[in-house]
Amino acid sequence: MKTEQNVEQPREKAVLVGVQIGRPHSGTLPMEASLEELELLADTAGMDIVGTLTQNLESPNPRTLIGSGKVEELKLLAEDLGADAVIFDDELLPRHQRELETELGTKLKLLDRTALILDIFALHANTKEGMLQVELAQLKYRLPRLTRAWTHLARQSGGGGGRAGSVGGVGLRGPGETQLEVDRREVKARIKKLEDELDKVREHRSRYRENRRKTNVPVVALVGYTNAGKSTLLNKLTDSNIYVADQLFATLDPTTRQLTLPMGQQIVLTDTVGFIQKLPTDLVAAFRATLEEISEADLLIHVVDISQTDALLQRKTVLETLSNIGAGNIPVITVYNKIDRLDEETMDFVLPLLEPQPFLISALNGTGLDKLVDSISEQLYARYERVTVMLPYEHGNLVSIFHEKGHVNTVEHLSQGIRISGLLPREIVAQFDAYLVHGKTTNHPVS
Repeated sequence: MKTEQNVEQPREKAVLVGVQIGRPHSGTLPMEASLEELELLADTAGMDIVGTLTQNLESPNPRTLIGSGKVEELKLLAEDLGADAVIFDDELLPRHQRELETELGTKLKLLDRTALILDIFALHANTKEGMLQVELAQLKYRLPRLTRAWTHLARQSGGGGGRAGSVGGVGLRGPGETQLEVDRREVKARIKKLEDELDKVREHRSRYRENRRKTNVPVVALVGYTNAGKSTLLNKLTDSNIYVADQLFATLDPTTRQLTLPMGQQIVLTDTVGFIQKLPTDLVAAFRATLEEISEADLLIHVVDISQTDALLQRKTVLETLSNIGAGNIPVITVYNKIDRLDEETMDFVLPLLEPQPFLISALNGTGLDKLVDSISEQLYARYERVTVMLPYEHGNLVSIFHEKGHVNTVEHLSQGIRISGLLPREIVAQFDAYLVHGKTTNHPVS
């Protein structure tokens, strides 16, 4: 009797292709840095990079993106290195993919950055919502590329509308319709079904956020470039054990935890999917329901990996993405993480490049986190005052207002009334003046 053994699949070998069209854009990573990032993406997907090919062009080749001579060079390089795949750093148009497949041959898998990111997202999606979002993005990406991906299906499936010589049978999808057209129709139907399901998810999230707002619990979202250390920071602040790995997009599905601030206030802290340059548009659209968690937050903690050479460009990418999803006007605390990876000499070089008083932390060892928590408290409660009131039992309306508009720390039911301590927005404190115990405790932002 044979026993089945789990045999680890060998890692595929890939050649990376980088193309610089015209002059480099100041807001994007240089081609070399972008290719390094692409190599990390490939590693996350389970591939080994065996070679790299680059080209500078004034304008893209309309057929193959790169020049015809480079296509031949790429083919020979892949053959010499025994590569299984070729990965372009930019999204290929359907025509580019079709022509390149013809030139490179069917034995060589052809991918671009978008397809690679979508594959990684599919690998790391663990919740039903995450899986739905990734599948939707994949189908929208593949739909215009069906002629490339499924050329073997582009054949007559029958029909013919009764014309002489036509073949057909029961269950065929229309006269003269190609199998490719059938596939396209099925993909469109699946896209519609996924969009409907995600609309329901969106509605559920909206109701959840509305209920959360009624409790008056602030929401703080952790945002940042992928692998900036958001999950590690969430774990450290909330004493959690969220999965952490030194990989791009190790965490995909949003994670929410409660955090108690020094003055006893409860807040919701949410870890969100990391951003990256050249993030696929369809992916952003598919994750609309999840990204609304960011746009509806009261405060953002922007985590920047200061150990990265291109940290400031990564920061710019995140800020641009936040603006694109409607979160550009939310208050932000920018923290520069992973200072434990920098020596003193590097710190001396880096600090002048940052804002006048940069917020430096190490989520790994806890450096600077007490200061961060104080800053979160100050940002969220700057317009609040700490008060203690004694409310007569007949003034239940004021008790309700305190619970709805303020943040209650303690409640005591005494013979003379209800004693409540907590925070109230400054604009409504006057309603409680007659019931203040020892007056207002502070006229300054809560820290």
